[in-house]
Amino acid sequence: MEATMFQALVQIESNSLPQAPKRAVSRTYPAVPQRDEDVELRHLTKPSLPPTPAPSGPTTPREERDLEMSAPNAPGTPESTEPANVVEVLPTLTDPPMNKFRFIAVCAQTLLNGLTDSAPGALIPYIEKHYHIGYAVVSLIFIGNALGFIAAAPFVDAICLRLGRAKTGCVANFLMVLGYLPFVLAAPFPVIVVGYFFIGWGTAVTLAIGNVFTANLQNGTIFLGTMHGTYGIGGIIGPLIATSIVSHLGPDAWNRYYFLTLALGTFNGLNFLWSFWNYENEATSTHANQSLTTVTSAGGQSTAPRAELSAMLRAFKSRVVLLGATFIFAYQGAEVSISNWVISFLIATRNGDPTSVGNVTSGFWGGITLGRFVLSPIGARIGEKRFVYLLTIGAAVFQLLVWFVPNIIGEAVSLAIVGLLLGPIYPCSATVFTRSLSRQEQVSGLGVISAFGSSGGAVAPFTTGLLAQAAGTFVLHPIAIGLFGAMMVCWYTIPTPRKRTE
Repeated sequence: MEATMFQALVQIESNSLPQAPKRAVSRTYPAVPQRDEDVELRHLTKPSLPPTPAPSGPTTPREERDLEMSAPNAPGTPESTEPANVVEVLPTLTDPPMNKFRFIAVCAQTLLNGLTDSAPGALIPYIEKHYHIGYAVVSLIFIGNALGFIAAAPFVDAICLRLGRAKTGCVANFLMVLGYLPFVLAAPFPVIVVGYFFIGWGTAVTLAIGNVFTANLQNGTIFLGTMHGTYGIGGIIGPLIATSIVSHLGPDAWNRYYFLTLALGTFNGLNFLWSFWNYENEATSTHANQSLTTVTSAGGQSTAPRAELSAMLRAFKSRVVLLGATFIFAYQGAEVSISNWVISFLIATRNGDPTSVGNVTSGFWGGITLGRFVLSPIGARIGEKRFVYLLTIGAAVFQLLVWFVPNIIGEAVSLAIVGLLLGPIYPCSATVFTRSLSRQEQVSGLGVISAFGSSGGAVAPFTTGLLAQAAGTFVLHPIAIGLFGAMMVCWYTIPTPRKRTE
């Protein structure tokens, strides 16, 4: 009697147990926390309904490829016919062991990007004299750089899928080397502009590879901060090296700076090829090595073209994306305009010595780097929205001091403080954009925002060069302050996101 009752009780209890999981939920972007609303509750059975009997026999065993299982299906949930996906286990900096060399490769790449972007501010006066051109013509290099960046962005995924990261990074670096050759040879100025197109193209591709690889490591946010910190280091030492070269070797030696970038670009190309070789085939990187924005179904058919187009169209309909793109357009336009034209302002308006004021740009980039490391945590504590308001207003005030205080030392200090205040704005705004977008919108949305930022980094300094040719280099300051005002307006209209606690 008791044995019969016990057997019945076991049968009833076993029927109430949840089924073995039919599928695992794939996390396409592991660096981004999931929203609360992503948890599916629609198929839960009401308590009043009787549970569906469980099949007899042992529970379904886990397959070897199931690295991590999702929550079990609720009783009564119909079995899905969709292909099962695998939940990704994030690699670390040391597992697989080659990851540490890959991280060194992407950091060396961002160092090269910093050396490339910061040098024109110190070298523009010598380039103008060498080619006998004015501000308007020399500013065409910024247009060439932006066109290369924008032209590469839509094709990064397709190139990586066809060639793999190792060959893609190698080709991109050697295209940058091709772009440095006209500088080394002091080629005609139109060839210089074309060279900057190749530099922009290679920068866009390698930056995308580096960002995705680093973000998919465990503690990816920390490593991303380190990676982008090396960009600031390149921004600091680039003007120092360029100014030192022309000071010791003469104004005609301005092009020798690019021997440094050419050598580093060659090293980076070979380093990418070696460190990322066989990256896609490593078992522990099965999910980290997906294409930058592509998800492939179990049948092996890539959904990249349609998914990419659909995601891009959704991004352009998002209010957050459009406002964020305008905000970053103004931010990067102000940053690049200040760093590349303030030396010309100090020489033309303050009668500064080109061999000494060229170092002022290093102070500006040093402020940006220090601000990102030191001030960014403050924004997380007091709130990114409020903090960006304070930073933008402070940057505008010190930019006014650079404009109206006729003292080169005082202006150099004020400019370094402007950089210090501008530094945390980008990471703080990126945090706000990420929280305001769903996981499905983040890749395409942030891609659109980044592309607009690159455009701002070309349009604003180009416009500054045109106006400086007609009215004088002082136009840098009203343009920068006007861009700060545009940032404030965009920031006010961007909705405040909820702060995630996951």
